[in-house]
Amino acid sequence: MKVSIITATYNSEATIASCMRSVIQQKYANIEYVIIDGNSSDSTLDRVKQLQSECLNNIEVRILSEPDKGIYDALNKGINLATGGVIGFVHSDDILANPNTIQNMVTTMKKNNLDGVYGDLQYVTKADTNKVIRHWQSQTFTPSLLKKGWMPAHPTLYLKREVYAKHGSFNLDYKIAADYDFILRVFKDNTLRFGYLSEVITKMRAGGASNRSLKNIMIKSKEDYKAVTSNKVGGWWIIFNKNVSKLNQFFK
Repeated sequence: MKVSIITATYNSEATIASCMRSVIQQKYANIEYVIIDGNSSDSTLDRVKQLQSECLNNIEVRILSEPDKGIYDALNKGINLATGGVIGFVHSDDILANPNTIQNMVTTMKKNNLDGVYGDLQYVTKADTNKVIRHWQSQTFTPSLLKKGWMPAHPTLYLKREVYAKHGSFNLDYKIAADYDFILRVFKDNTLRFGYLSEVITKMRAGGASNRSLKNIMIKSKEDYKAVTSNKVGGWWIIFNKNVSKLNQFFK
């Protein structure tokens, strides 16, 4: 089973090397690596092409560089270019937790005949990816969790291609919460089967767009509300629960 991993980049020269190496050092035998660059003005593309030469025989790298409308537009381009039976994301500030991550995801998916697999995520400092400042431990999915504001950590979610064919990609009307809207669309579908792999899949450097400023936090809250109401999951109480449930991640 070919796995397509998508990385969206824009002026990511400081982190793209560690991101790419975490992918190209995977032990899984069949990976397509799709890199969508937003026409970077720094040395991102040069570093990408340099690292491409380090790829093993099991890694096929595809690169597209052109202006885009933001990260969700870039991810949609990646989905359209991907040819693998399974699709996942490693953002340019993130790294896969260990060289066996993709193998473990695929094994879990095949063994349990799943449409999607997700796991745990660690927020780490920008300077040291071994220094954990927040641990997002997920859990086995049940439909009732959606009404409690639950969602899997999106960077850890790997889905079969058929899920995107059925439910579409990211809605560009959302600037920050398109991943939450997408997850609600997909996880509401009771014909799909999802599995939880109890291990850290992704390490994410702290300082993402959704929490970068008070303005972005307000935008995200409004977009979260739009997502839960348009998907007929609930209202403001769910958004409150969604935010409160994250507090214990700082103490694990």
